[in-house]
Amino acid sequence: MTKTAFLFPGQGSQAVGMGKALAEAFPAARAVFDEVDTALGQKLSALMWDGPEDQLTLTANAQPALMAHSLAVIRVLEAEKGLDLAKAASFVAGHSLGEYSALAAAGALSITETAKLLRIRGNAMQAAVPAGQGAMAALLGAEWDIAVEIAKEASQGEVCDVANDNGGGQVVLSGHKSAIDRACEIAKAKGVKRAILLPVSAPFHSRLMQPAAEAMQAALATAKINAPKVPVVANVTAEAVSDPEAIRRNLVTQVTGSVRWRESMLWLGDQGVTRFIECGSGKVLTGIAKRLVAGSEASAVGTPEDVAGFGG
Repeated sequence: MTKTAFLFPGQGSQAVGMGKALAEAFPAARAVFDEVDTALGQKLSALMWDGPEDQLTLTANAQPALMAHSLAVIRVLEAEKGLDLAKAASFVAGHSLGEYSALAAAGALSITETAKLLRIRGNAMQAAVPAGQGAMAALLGAEWDIAVEIAKEASQGEVCDVANDNGGGQVVLSGHKSAIDRACEIAKAKGVKRAILLPVSAPFHSRLMQPAAEAMQAALATAKINAPKVPVVANVTAEAVSDPEAIRRNLVTQVTGSVRWRESMLWLGDQGVTRFIECGSGKVLTGIAKRLVAGSEASAVGTPEDVAGFGG
């Protein structure tokens, strides 16, 4: 029997127009966007569908927006295709903020609670470091070990951490702007194919996010977290978790910790998962899954056309 994992994208996959066709076609999708709008006291759906792009890209908007699109897909698949996630999925996993989407899809968090937590998370991550002081860079053609070496060499008393291990030779560094600039030069000297500064507003998943981790610890302390109906692969451990207290701890650690996505995908492959379904905006995780898990099939569901083609 084929084992399936449902995947949920992270920041960077947002785009103006996201989820609009889904909401126009399906009442179940509209209900999710309405719930998120109500939870936030903001017409986030209007921003998602009509822009402006610079407002949608703001961390505090992009995070709940991506979750809303992902959960709209899940609710539509449930309503239109009879999806029962507990039966259809062996695991769920999400990239960074996508871990919250995965938890909501698996019933560990309500959509309203998730939207509120992501708004707090986005604001706290944005506020943790003054604008211009932090940066992130993607090293293309670099594996984990060389990235760790580069980060260590570049730090020189500042923060330069390995933020994301995405696999396929893409590792992301995060920290002080000057340390990240040094890391890009060191990477070139070490023969890394390319080092690209990312268009992000803060140094996510680095030690500089400690104030945001503290804000999330306070927010998560009072959040109602249920045992998920499908095990959730945590970014910081790269293995499945179902205990609500462990989930709470992992979400706090995740703010400053590395997103161990490559290891998460390989772990899923080791559990026998051969089918991956990405729910929401973009197809970034679909491509990574195909590259990392040999013999796997991966597809993305984000539009009415994708829903029509969904095979259960």
